[in-house]
Amino acid sequence: MNRFIQSALVASAAMVLSACASSGGMASAPTPAPQQQGERILTDVEYVSNVERRARDRGVVVQWVNPPQKRFVPALASR
Repeated sequence: MNRFIQSALVASAAMVLSACASSGGMASAPTPAPQQQGERILTDVEYVSNVERRARDRGVVVQWVNPPQKRFVPALASR
């Protein structure tokens, strides 16, 4: 009887933990910010060059995995 209770506790704990792990998913992922018409996302070249210059001065090699980006909204053409 004691083994039966232990098995039941282990099985119920495993089911509860697996339910918690699968409850998130894509529903809880943050949504990307809406883009305005004509808006572009570009690499922040100024920041990247500053970081790489400082790293080169210190003898460090920088490899960007996710380079910093900034939003660019071109000026509206006058009518």
